[in-house]
Amino acid sequence: MSDSFKTTSRRPAYGGPMTVRFNAIGLVVSDMAAAVAFYRRLAFAFPEGAEKQPHAEAGLPGGIRLLLDTEESVRSFHPGWEPPAGSRASLALLCDEPAEVDALYAELTGAGYHGELAPWDAFWGQRYAVVQDPDGNGVDLFAALPPAAQ
Repeated sequence: MSDSFKTTSRRPAYGGPMTVRFNAIGLVVSDMAAAVAFYRRLAFAFPEGAEKQPHAEAGLPGGIRLLLDTEESVRSFHPGWEPPAGSRASLALLCDEPAEVDALYAELTGAGYHGELAPWDAFWGQRYAVVQDPDGNGVDLFAALPPAAQ
C-alpha cells in the first residue's frame, strides 16, 4: 500500500488553489415579515415580496449579502434544528456621524424594537448603541467621535 496520502504535494488534490471569499451573513428568523421590516428600516434593500418568502437576500455594498431564512426553511433540510438559547454574534452598522447613531436608535426603539444599550460615547472613540432585531440578534450602531470628544 502506498503512503502517498501522507506526503504533501505541490498541488491540492482538488486541482487548484482555494479561493474562499467572505460572501454573506445568514440569519435564521422566526418571522420573515418582521425581520424584513426591521432590516428595511436600516436601508437593507430586500426585494418586494421578500416578507412572504422562506428565504430572502439583500445585497450590500462591496458584494456582501444579508441572507434571512425562516426556522421552517432551515428545518426542511435540517429536521433536528432548534433555535440557539442565546446569541454570540451581532451585525455592526457604521453610521456617518454620532448624531445618526442617536437618531437611528430613537427611530428603532420608538417603533417598538428593543434597545439593548442606549447611545453612549465609548472609550474606544465611537458613539455606540445596540438594538435587537425581532429575533434578539444584536445590531450595533456606531460612528467615529470627533477628536475633541475622545
